[in-house]
Parts: sequence; structure tokens; C-alpha cells
Amino acid sequence: QVQLVESGGGLVQAGGSLRLSCAASGHTFRTYNMGWFRQRPGKEREFVATISRGGTNTLHSHSVKGRFTVSRDKDKNTVYLQMNNLKPEATGVYYCAARYAHLGDIRAVVSGYAYWGQGTRVTVSS
Repeated sequence: QVQLVESGGGLVQAGGSLRLSCAASGHTFRTYNMGWFRQRPGKEREFVATISRGGTNTLHSHSVKGRFTVSRDKDKNTVYLQMNNLKPEATGVYYCAARYAHLGDIRAVVSGYAYWGQGTRVTVSS
């Protein structure tokens, strides 16, 4: 089992940047496909980005592609979400998630992930 702790959320003006971090406990970080999801006010949790266990395969949702970038540091057991040119519609709670996976395997759906962090809130003002 893995425990996930997100950080880095906050209040930022439209056009600004934030970098979210997700620290994973345990020695099996390298075996997990990691994902970022968000839940915007009044909406269901949705996929944002995912990265394979080796870091070679990534996928970003259409709405964030070109502005958000997912990455991971195996030495720090941490996955990141760099968010640039933020828009007010990005406001919400961002969650980190993990699933055991084979090399290169990624998932872009909520139901595919077994472990979740508590979330970090992002607010983008206009």
C-alpha cells in the first residue's frame, strides 16, 4: 500500500503558475503509474494527467495540454504537476493517485486508480 500527500496548491492570478507535488511513501514508488485528477466546483472528478512508472509515457487531458506538465522524480518518490498560464476554470481540488502497473501502462480514468491523496486546493482568480 502507498500513502500520497499533495502540496503546492494555493491562490494565483489568471496567467500565473503553480507546481503541485505528491510525495509517496514506501519503497514501491517505481512500480506505480501516477495520475493527477481534479474536482472543480459542482463537477465530478476528472482526469488531468498521468505518467508511467518509468516516466517515459505521459498523457495530458485536452483542456490542459500545452500548459500543464506531469513529471516524476524516482529518487524523491515524488510526482509533480507544473501548471502554467492558469485559467479561472482550473479552480478546484487536485488529487494525486497511484496504481500498480507494468512498464509504460497508464490510465486516464478515476476508476483505474487504487490509492488517492487528500487533495490540494487551487484557486485561480480572474
